[in-house]
Amino acid sequence: MVHVLSSRILLRPTDPDRSRAFYGEQLGLAVHREFGTGPERGTVYFLGGGFLEVSGRAEAPPGPGPRLWLQVADAAAAEAELRGRGVEIVRPPVKEPWGLVEMWIEDPDGTPIVLVEIPADHPLRYRPGI
Repeated sequence: MVHVLSSRILLRPTDPDRSRAFYGEQLGLAVHREFGTGPERGTVYFLGGGFLEVSGRAEAPPGPGPRLWLQVADAAAAEAELRGRGVEIVRPPVKEPWGLVEMWIEDPDGTPIVLVEIPADHPLRYRPGI
């Protein structure tokens, strides 16, 4: 088995400054580190237990592919905070048939982002022997 020490998701935005404003200012992710210089420099954000790197530049938005799944403590509070920062909510928080509360947004290139709240009584919260 490969021993994974860390992981990150890599996005190549069409407009790096716009994407940095979205992830850093509107979504409020903390910066782990930056590298390079100029408008296409790389920025790595903390993303819970992993990282999100925004670097380089793409000629066109990505096709169907990556989706970000971000767990939050309170989806309704996240919705209010993000609306206050000018983030368009694609779908407000909804309790899904499988028991999770999901809210949908998109980054400036249309990358789907699902903010998920795991209710206290959901099986994902069950920890045997704890």
